[in-house]
Amino acid sequence: MIKAVTYSLHKINNTVSFGFNPSHYSSFKFGDDKIAQQYGSSLADGFIKNVLQNMEINQQIVVISSPYSFIPTATFAMKNHFVFKLNRWLAHNNLPVVQETKVHRTVTYKEDYGELCAQQRIDLISNDSFHIDKDFLNNKILVFLDDIKITGSHERMIFNMVKQYQLHNEIYMLYFAELINDTIHPKIENYLNYYQVKSIFDLDAIINSGNFCINTRIVKYILNTASESFLVFLNNQNQNFIDQLYNMALGNGYHNIDSYAQNLNHIKNHLTLNTYKLA
Repeated sequence: MIKAVTYSLHKINNTVSFGFNPSHYSSFKFGDDKIAQQYGSSLADGFIKNVLQNMEINQQIVVISSPYSFIPTATFAMKNHFVFKLNRWLAHNNLPVVQETKVHRTVTYKEDYGELCAQQRIDLISNDSFHIDKDFLNNKILVFLDDIKITGSHERMIFNMVKQYQLHNEIYMLYFAELINDTIHPKIENYLNYYQVKSIFDLDAIINSGNFCINTRIVKYILNTASESFLVFLNNQNQNFIDQLYNMALGNGYHNIDSYAQNLNHIKNHLTLNTYKLA
């Protein structure tokens, strides 16, 4: 049996008060790095105060963000700031700063995970597989980081991976927020995800904020938008963002998903035209 300690900064027990601003959470999920900094720092503070200060640390700590293929998740941005804050505490206490590694995943899908019920989530994610460098983790404390825990399906996949690789490490599962009321439908996740983003044009403020960090959610959302709205949106973006959007989409293999093909072709044509104009 896997022994793991779970720590979550916020416990969601109702659909009215979350302990955090749902508008900020939504912006974070679509790439607002300023909010990611707040979340990562506050999660580190809570973890230090409630967990690390009460234990003797005699092994290297490894921080592991939520699994991804090529494009990082929103959690990755939060992880960066979590590590920065944690490292300051470790250094001030003459302890080794953290190491990092990645959980690789092999399947990418277009379904909106936050819209699914518990069984649908399990059915979808069970087609995936997670991989990690076992040798690198020997005799180290593992801290798995995610932004929110709703049904625990991702956590179960992590535990399956731990069993598969026969990891016997001390394990901590950390979340910015956790749904603790099982009478609340898992769709509450999408309520939070899209609280601030009702259309593709709501993304402009995040992208142009000066604190933007691209992630899988915003790329999938843009590519899944109706073509007419997508073209208007695309024409309002700068060249650097369009290049990044296209590179990330290809890196995650989204050109192999039929429902994304039309908008990816629009981006390709836009980039080709722009290259022609520059020439």
